[in-house]
Amino acid sequence: MDTRASTRLMPWRLPAVLAVAVSVGGCVVGPDYHRPDAAPPKDFRSQVAPAEAGSLADLPWWQVFNDKALQGLITQALAGNYDLKVAVARIEQARAQVDVVRADFWPQVGYQASAAREKSFIPIPQLQGNVTYNSFQAAINAAWEADVWGRIRRSTDAATAGLYAEEDVRRGVMLTLVSDVAANYFLLIELDRQLSIAQESVTVYKQTLDLFTQRFEAGRDSKLGVVRAQAAYDSSNAAVAALHRAITQQENAICVLLGSYPRAIERGRLLEQQTMPATPSGMTSDLLQRRPDIMQAEQVMIGANAEIGVAVANYFPRIGLSALYGGQGVTVSDLFKSNFSIWSIAAGLTGPIFQGGRLRANEKAQEAFWDESIAQYKKTVTGAFRETSDALIAQQTLVTQRDALESQVKSNREAVDLAMQRYTGGRASYFEVLDAEQSLFPSEDALAQTQRDQLIAVVSLYKALGGGWNLKDDQWAQPH
Repeated sequence: MDTRASTRLMPWRLPAVLAVAVSVGGCVVGPDYHRPDAAPPKDFRSQVAPAEAGSLADLPWWQVFNDKALQGLITQALAGNYDLKVAVARIEQARAQVDVVRADFWPQVGYQASAAREKSFIPIPQLQGNVTYNSFQAAINAAWEADVWGRIRRSTDAATAGLYAEEDVRRGVMLTLVSDVAANYFLLIELDRQLSIAQESVTVYKQTLDLFTQRFEAGRDSKLGVVRAQAAYDSSNAAVAALHRAITQQENAICVLLGSYPRAIERGRLLEQQTMPATPSGMTSDLLQRRPDIMQAEQVMIGANAEIGVAVANYFPRIGLSALYGGQGVTVSDLFKSNFSIWSIAAGLTGPIFQGGRLRANEKAQEAFWDESIAQYKKTVTGAFRETSDALIAQQTLVTQRDALESQVKSNREAVDLAMQRYTGGRASYFEVLDAEQSLFPSEDALAQTQRDQLIAVVSLYKALGGGWNLKDDQWAQPH
């Protein structure tokens, strides 16, 4: 059932409604806003900590990302990012639009003046003939529309909702910006770690190549071992070159977030030195009040609801008052003489009778937009819970994954040492050495990627929970 139908005022009720509206000082037609049902689940899927334990979202970003270099980058981004500047400019546009719409509440006062020279025919027998004369006029006029049906109030509500939506967009941009800088920084230091691993592999493969070459030249081994070691050494050098390129490109990507031209990016703690805060998710229902995108979607609904009221108000007449006072004469000096003054006071009423279905079509369009905004709101809420659950399960599973990889790296290092001892002792072939080395470095890369993923999971959860929701706009820019 469409609950809005009970609040709609149809044209054939106009006489009775007009009498009541004027007697009580006006009414507001159209539906009042009620948030649609989007009941969240009792708990997040994969939630471990009790809901009453607070939330990671309560922390300011500088307590979540405890790396001085990263904090400096985030501060620069909040000051220089162009997406954020665009969002701020759009807020100012929306604020001005509210003032534009709200201005219709007040009388509109203006002025008018004219000067003309005319030649006219006078059809009076005694004065019949052409007469040439000057005409001057100056006046002040005023007009005011009585907002009987709440059209202006509903328009103002819609514009105000648009302003609040843009403010939520800005907070969303700030949260996304903080998260993107942190995620890209963690990607950068993970690339640094991979470069370190690759450079270590270059050293190890060079030592292996030298050893195999010596044994081949001494006639103690075949050339196949030398060729295989050379290939591994060349592969490591290629990886080092590729990682240098990737690091530079990642630094450039961070510079775009900072709003600066490409340059080197300062690092703080190494990847393995990064710490991770406790990450409770908090109450499920709080997500609706913390996520900027959810709050922005609700403001869109509020605006859509108000626009239905504007569409309904267009069925009814507009009642207004107008006044004019000034002077008119054949010379400029006449304008200041009382016997040449002119004035008028009038009340007017204008309304539609037949417009080919335009008004009903406009109302239906606004109702459809209201339905669209509800669906978009519920989609946003559902997506928010999905992102939160994804981040929680990532955190939980990555702990086990990291433990396993750390054990694998330890075992592979031991295998390399044992293989080299066996080879130099003549108890193993070069295949055993190369196999052990080629297992070690990929496992170290996998461990580095998992350490990075753990850090990014914290970033994702902080963003998914609407982190920093209680910060004021001026508190976002600088750690305290």
